Amino acid sequence: MNDDLLSVSGLNTHYGRAHILFDVALAVRRGEVLALLGRNGAGKSTTLKSIMGLVRPSSGRIDFAGRRIEREPTYRVARLGLGYVPEDRRIFTELTVFENLVVALRPARAGVPHWTYQRIFDIFPNLATARRRPAGQISGGEQQMLAVARALMANPACVLLDEPSEGLAPLIVEQLAQTIKLLKSEGLTVVLSEQNIHFAGYVADHAIIIEKGRVAYAGRMAELAGDSELQHEYLTA
Repeated sequence: MNDDLLSVSGLNTHYGRAHILFDVALAVRRGEVLALLGRNGAGKSTTLKSIMGLVRPSSGRIDFAGRRIEREPTYRVARLGLGYVPEDRRIFTELTVFENLVVALRPARAGVPHWTYQRIFDIFPNLATARRRPAGQISGGEQQMLAVARALMANPACVLLDEPSEGLAPLIVEQLAQTIKLLKSEGLTVVLSEQNIHFAGYVADHAIIIEKGRVAYAGRMAELAGDSELQHEYLTA
């Protein structure tokens, strides 16, 4: 039996005439964390956008929760239980923290963690304190937490996180890592795009390295974390 919740094979994506992804393949099982690693511009974000339907792949297959989704519009992909936190967060800055959560609320989904306002505020106490403040007036770290919390309010089976640690203070990065570990323990599946290998090494079970739109490595995160030569070849600036 195939336990993969999300799998991608032969994924090719273009921006106009520019060929960005070349036969990308990945798979993640329920309750696991997969890290997409690579240098800036390698194709990590495009991979997530292709999965989410924000960019239409030129070819390839994407399966999620037993359904093919590579030709589905984004709103249908989201309804199936795939959440997405973009690199630029896209929170509603004029709405309060609480209102940002309200607009994302969806019914409970069988077989996945059920998120409520109280559970969100238990995990993100800073958001509880700031619940009545406009989202544009909270810190960058709190905005990243809000973006993750808003995705959870849709009760997804899997969440795609695009560069979640970028630009955050080390203390906030540590808090975010602890949060992802907690979400994993709750049974949530996570795919995250990252350049910070230390962050990825703390939270991820498996990793793939994308180099110039191609998969250069696929394996266990622990093996990659212990291979300095591989890291130097594909991950150093």
